[in-house]
Amino acid sequence: MPVVGLTTYLERAKQGVWDVRASFLPEQYVDAVTASGAAAVLLPPQPSPERSAEAVLDGLDGLILTGGIDVQPELYGAKRHPLTDPARPDRDAWELALVRGARRRGIPVFGICRGLQLINVALGGTLHQHLPDAYGTERYRIGGGVFAENTVVVDDGTRLAGLVGAGDLGVHSYHHQGVDRLGEGLTVTARTDDGLVQAFEVPGDEYLVAVQWHPEENAADRRLFLGLVAAASGHRAARAASGHRAGRIPSAASARAGADA
Repeated sequence: MPVVGLTTYLERAKQGVWDVRASFLPEQYVDAVTASGAAAVLLPPQPSPERSAEAVLDGLDGLILTGGIDVQPELYGAKRHPLTDPARPDRDAWELALVRGARRRGIPVFGICRGLQLINVALGGTLHQHLPDAYGTERYRIGGGVFAENTVVVDDGTRLAGLVGAGDLGVHSYHHQGVDRLGEGLTVTARTDDGLVQAFEVPGDEYLVAVQWHPEENAADRRLFLGLVAAASGHRAARAASGHRAGRIPSAASARAGADA
């Protein structure tokens, strides 16, 4: 069974008598992964993100960058908009390290909402910080914890189309930011009728797919998660065939070398 990591919040949370900072993620994400045939592992922000990411990625076959608060505009050289969320530099640094490390290792990556935006920034792109300013509409975030319903148009001949079909697709939206300048090496695979980028991917063999909507909110349609899990299974099999198993027991020779170090 492949192991898929999901990035999480690290925020103030209450449970019973406890009021502490905690790692948490809506259950829908975990359900979507496990229902698609993988084991889910939560990945909260950690100190020394580069070193920690390298250690964590040794045990993963797939990576999902989940939704959440806004990416810091300072990371793409923009002045902060008054309605941009307060900065969470720990999460930004952690997820940047994870996505870069995953790509170096060939680990399949799936970005959701904030995840798409984080990937775009990681590849040198920029964001619209408040879509009502840029597009004159509140259609993508109606507020109150209620997901807006929108229709995106998926381009034919793309990996995304291979997963969900080309043409119109109904989606659940909850975001007030979006792609402005596209990151290097990315190909847009879906837009809404106003031209806003709703999905992109990396062409070729690398599995990097990202969507601006929230597919975890549709339990009747797991196709995007099934696609990620299938790619993760393939990566796990290839790694096993080459002798690079996650969590493998070291050989006697390497164990002795480690003991002598």
